[in-house]
Amino acid sequence: MNLKKIIPILLILIGIGAGIAYWKMFEHPSDAAPLYGNVDIREVSLAFRVGGRVADVKVDEGDRITPGQILARLDPAPLENTLHTAQAQLASISARNALLHAGYRSEDIAQASAKLQATRAALTQTEADLARQQALVPVGASAQRALDAALSARDQAQAQRDSAQAALKLNTQGFRKQEIAESDALLQQAQANVDSAKLALSDAVLLAPSEGMVLTRAIEKGAMVQVGTPAFSVSLTQPVWVRVYVPEPQLGLFNSGAKVDLSTDSRPGKPYHGVVGFVSPTAEFTPKSVETTDLRTSLVYRLRVVVQDPDGQLRQGMPVTVKLAP
Repeated sequence: MNLKKIIPILLILIGIGAGIAYWKMFEHPSDAAPLYGNVDIREVSLAFRVGGRVADVKVDEGDRITPGQILARLDPAPLENTLHTAQAQLASISARNALLHAGYRSEDIAQASAKLQATRAALTQTEADLARQQALVPVGASAQRALDAALSARDQAQAQRDSAQAALKLNTQGFRKQEIAESDALLQQAQANVDSAKLALSDAVLLAPSEGMVLTRAIEKGAMVQVGTPAFSVSLTQPVWVRVYVPEPQLGLFNSGAKVDLSTDSRPGKPYHGVVGFVSPTAEFTPKSVETTDLRTSLVYRLRVVVQDPDGQLRQGMPVTVKLAP
């Protein structure tokens, strides 16, 4: 056969083969090589935000918990006493603050005005007595001692008049702005103390943040715990993720939002369903824990697949095989 005729035929066959391969890769992504990863279930360590003596423990290791469920309680008595003290201080400061804002009573102002009038009358009388003594002393009708006494009485009456006048002015003008501002600040502080005491009392009850399973229990009834001492370790039911690693040639097939099937050894033939949620922008080496037939030194990209139908058989670190959904 002529060589010039064979070459075009070979080129045509090569083109057909490349087209078939391309079509299989992009029209049938489920035929892509499987990926390998591990189940990643979030765990949370729960602790009291206040210290005290453990009064009751409601759950144990292995128990299922629901959001808002009571896990343990502290003895509330010391916290209740703190709250009552703060509330009493708030009431006292609030009453004082109301008095400062209201100013003096009309009865106090009337009493101060009457006292001023009395001191003015007394001053007028002492001034008249002093004038009389000053007229009698030069002619010898009165002793110098009587004049000195009258002068002293006039000075005392004048001082009492000035004091009464200042008291009336104080009652009329009310309290100073600085005093009122200080009282307002003390009132806010007292209210904050009450709020803090209420929060501490509510924190004496440890609640489950979400649905999950108790992995470890580190407290017992009657034990003293400090602030932040771990009480429980909880495995969260939602969300359940799978960390998967994809080589660069297949990266385009596993975009965010791609649907996948996840298989485990504990449930053969019954795959879970998931969606690719996160694709790492940087490459890394395949972890040693991943069971893959590829070289562990090859660079891959990390995916996070959200499992849509998790159950109790999925455990932390369990190996998973991931394939694109058909």
